[in-house]
Amino acid sequence: MQSAVIFDMDGVLVDSYHAHYQSWVAMAQREGFTFTEEQFAPTFGRTSREIIAHFWGADLTDERIAEMDAAKEAEYRRIVEDDFPAMPGARELIERLAANGFPLAVGSSGPPENVAMVLDQLGVGACFRAVVTGMDVTRGKPDPQVFLIAAERLDVAPPRCVVIEDAPAGVAAARAAGMKSIGLVSTGRTREELAEADLVVRHLSELSPEGIRKLG
Repeated sequence: MQSAVIFDMDGVLVDSYHAHYQSWVAMAQREGFTFTEEQFAPTFGRTSREIIAHFWGADLTDERIAEMDAAKEAEYRRIVEDDFPAMPGARELIERLAANGFPLAVGSSGPPENVAMVLDQLGVGACFRAVVTGMDVTRGKPDPQVFLIAAERLDVAPPRCVVIEDAPAGVAAARAAGMKSIGLVSTGRTREELAEADLVVRHLSELSPEGIRKLG
């Protein structure tokens, strides 16, 4: 049975670290809060609503959390659309995997609008058989829910899935799902942070259908 590949989005398909941080700072300032990079970095990969609830939730209703979430993500899309930072090698790897018959999915904590924008900018939407976003889950990474849903939608058993991630929380989620993982050292990440992955690479061009097939 062919292995499946599940791609995280932020930090894997799009080099979005700085855009996300800028949008968090902008939203926090409008709300009268502060948000530092030291606070941001460990949260990268979790859903925005989880992050808002973690830092400021004691004083906010669910409705206010949703409003702040929407404002933050709209600001992010504005920043990214002005100069889309595609991850080098992402389009090429996706197209090679699809051409070699790999079932592909996106497993992202981001909202549907962000995922749709990234796939449209890359021009690879047709290559994916399943897309799972932050709106499909109730628990963000490191919980494995997002990847287990992706495997179910692909109709591929979790042990036959390989996850490509840039965040320690995502690597932990893949492991908890019973999947193999590839850690990508992207902006704001180090090889040491991703040491729990089954394979760590610095560039997507290091990956090939043959190598991923052996891993899965």
